[in-house]
Amino acid sequence: MRVENFEGGNDDVSPTALKRGLRATSVGQDDPQLSRLLEQEARYQSAVLPLVAHASLAHPSVLAAAGSVLSHCTAEGYPGRRFHAGARWFDQVEELAVARTKAAFRAQYANVQPHSGSAANFAVLVSLLDPGDTLLGLALDAGGHLTHGAPASVTGKLFRSVTYGVGAGGLIDYDQVAELARRHQPRLIVAGASAYPRRLDYVRFREIADEVGAYLLADISHVSGLVAAGVLPSPVDVAHVTTTSTYKQLGGPRGGLILLGADHRASGPDGRTPLSAVLDRGVFPMTQGTPNAAAIAAKARALDLVCGDGFKEVVRQIAADAVALAKALGHGFDLLTDGTDTHLIVLDLARTGLTGVIAERALEECGILANRNRVPGDSRPPQIAGGLRLGTNIVAQRGLTPADMAGCARLVAEVLSAVEPLGTTEYRLAAGVRNAVADEVAELSLRFPVPGAGVTCA
Repeated sequence: MRVENFEGGNDDVSPTALKRGLRATSVGQDDPQLSRLLEQEARYQSAVLPLVAHASLAHPSVLAAAGSVLSHCTAEGYPGRRFHAGARWFDQVEELAVARTKAAFRAQYANVQPHSGSAANFAVLVSLLDPGDTLLGLALDAGGHLTHGAPASVTGKLFRSVTYGVGAGGLIDYDQVAELARRHQPRLIVAGASAYPRRLDYVRFREIADEVGAYLLADISHVSGLVAAGVLPSPVDVAHVTTTSTYKQLGGPRGGLILLGADHRASGPDGRTPLSAVLDRGVFPMTQGTPNAAAIAAKARALDLVCGDGFKEVVRQIAADAVALAKALGHGFDLLTDGTDTHLIVLDLARTGLTGVIAERALEECGILANRNRVPGDSRPPQIAGGLRLGTNIVAQRGLTPADMAGCARLVAEVLSAVEPLGTTEYRLAAGVRNAVADEVAELSLRFPVPGAGVTCA
């Protein structure tokens, strides 16, 4: 059997070739064009200063598990209850992933099948709510997430979305949350954020939820590593349900988790079915079909690392780096909440005259990665935004310490102070500044290489 490739040539995918490939193969040998792109990405990641809040580095063994032979396994359902034959070993892999997830978060229940944190949130919402029910979540420009009821998300279309915001100093006003809950009687309240630098008061959220008879969903996607390491309080035994992604801070593959703690034996909306069974059905068959078996293997590997002392040490450095970076940036920029309790910092750029997209692109031009972000009261659309979000996950994993954060802040400031805006998206940056900062970034990258950067696909 032969197929045309996109360059017009032919690739042999006969059974003989497939057997030969299973014995010994590499992308470099079999697909040089793709291999070159992957090598370029590896070199790029090694050469930039990634001050991003939305990602972390996966250990090479996690990457290996994600690309394992479990990619061949199709098996809907759960261990011991599959709808396909041939899941003997996958069952044990999924059970291992569940056990390690429960250990990492001290949970009583874990579903490791969601394809992402967004998928985990959606599965929880459709399990516990009916279409048209009221959902109360943090507004997007106050640091919330699309899946917490934003109009652009299916969650904002399927449910009646009410949002709470932030008050003085950019902090969540829990009295406002309580007042909105009493007025709108939501069936579910979301305690979670993607651009809120401070810790959340899960106990206060639960008190509000209990007062109005709502479920409390804690979305810890951005801070799950800090929670697992004990740097931040855990909501697992406070909220009815907790969700997280596995790649933002856990060093895992693309995927999500659903956790239950003290409420694992509670009844679901029908008053009879255990919450765990309701959530299992919410993932499969309600919102997903086949789980990604190889990704679940990678989750098992990542969560084993999360349980180790090395992970906890890195996470403590992530938090310390963030505090140091915020302190250094605070000398020249307006910081939301005047600092951070987490790994992320959000700059309000209004006083600089820059838009978020200009700041993001100018920094990227110099080898520094951050992302545009809306800020409270932002009048600009998300594509433009009036703020900038930074984070310390990857720089801490690469070995940068709090002592290095003043230098990182200085590089950011040098770029942003030299940018001349020519509109909402256009700008001018002097070549001398660009080259000087890029050279310093290159030197930093050599001093603090990506762990495992020598593992390639050649």
